[in-house]
Amino acid sequence: MSAPFDIADLKRRMQGAVQAFRNDLGSLRTGRASANILDPIVVDAYGSGLPLNQVATVTVPEPRTISISVWDRSMVSSVEKAIRDSDLGFNPNTEGQTIRIHIPEMNEQRRKEMVKVAHKYAEEARVAVRHVRRDGMDAIKKLEKEIGKDEIERLSDQIQKATDQTIVEIDQLLAGKEKEIMQV
Repeated sequence: MSAPFDIADLKRRMQGAVQAFRNDLGSLRTGRASANILDPIVVDAYGSGLPLNQVATVTVPEPRTISISVWDRSMVSSVEKAIRDSDLGFNPNTEGQTIRIHIPEMNEQRRKEMVKVAHKYAEEARVAVRHVRRDGMDAIKKLEKEIGKDEIERLSDQIQKATDQTIVEIDQLLAGKEKEIMQV
């Protein structure tokens, strides 16, 4: 008898939490240039706030430099202001329609702060995965009269295995990012 319960949907939702965690990690400064570092920046453009990547092309020509090619010449000052006003601590250099950002070397204290932020993001991802597990467990408990205790036990084991695998994946991503941040 096939259960009217979809474990694949739970796994998909768990992977959504992992993907959000990857995005959060991508926005962390590691001392190396990355276009993702600028993702949180919103530019005041045409009377509304637009993400930086919708008004310019962001590239990484060198390991410690980010280059931003603004599409509309009139937007250069707005982009530069948005970068300066962000809490990223960058000092942009403007050359025509191109803005360059040099990524300074991070000190030990700043690296440790970034690792703490990465751990916070990891815990948020783990909590999201556990919420998905709880939702799945609640759903199968409601089906207990229809599918029986043995099937409930089997589905519970599958949900727990999927949860454990996803949390191991989050921990591996965190360890990799921590190593990347702490490299001198």
